Amino acid sequence: MASKDTAAAAPEKKKRFAALRQIPTVYKAVKGFDPQIGWWMLGVFLLILGLFVGIGFLINHPIYLGFIGFPIAAMGAMITLSRRGERAAFGAMAGKAGQTIGALSMLRRGWYYDQEPVAADAARPQEIANAAMIFRALGKAGVVLIGEGPLPRAKRLMEKEVKKVNRVAPGVPVHSLYVGEGEEQVDVKKLTRTLTKLKPVLTNDEMSAVNRRLKSLPSIRQGLPAGVDPTKARMDRRQLRGR
Repeated sequence: MASKDTAAAAPEKKKRFAALRQIPTVYKAVKGFDPQIGWWMLGVFLLILGLFVGIGFLINHPIYLGFIGFPIAAMGAMITLSRRGERAAFGAMAGKAGQTIGALSMLRRGWYYDQEPVAADAARPQEIANAAMIFRALGKAGVVLIGEGPLPRAKRLMEKEVKKVNRVAPGVPVHSLYVGEGEEQVDVKKLTRTLTKLKPVLTNDEMSAVNRRLKSLPSIRQGLPAGVDPTKARMDRRQLRGR
């Protein structure tokens, strides 16, 4: 029994050590976006640790409270690294082709999403940077279609994609959003928050069934002009996450 427990614990330990080894890499990546990240992390660490030590002096146990506060302060610094890293990454990709997939890659569990646009309309071949694109995500709230690029063309694409989804998944809610800074658009920094606030209506089994139906739809490569590579619109998920 003990040997089984040891064997089961081994992968967990490896994951923890792997996460610790990634911290310097994550820090360097985030520092490229946010040069002040080191000071922010230090400030949060000292603030939390100082709070615990201060309480310790009040109850005559500063060392004991200091030991308790140290890991909590370290955790606070790591959370600061993660949050400011996400904010900086969003700022770096805002307005660029593929910004939507960068935001979708930061969604928590419980979502399916395509890593390429499901539809694109480039005015000329190879002009994917200025193309209108539609990305698709599926969660408990239903299907979410997200348009980016020139709004008039994005809206035309959106109408076609909504019809496709309704054809293969009738009755499933379809939400249409547009990424950008206009009145009818959602800022890419707020996209994940907007998605997670949508009212859940599907079960996990229903999501799986809908996902299989969506996979039956033609891929973007069947609808793009010759010479346009949809992978050019993808963002580097590891870089956006800082690892």
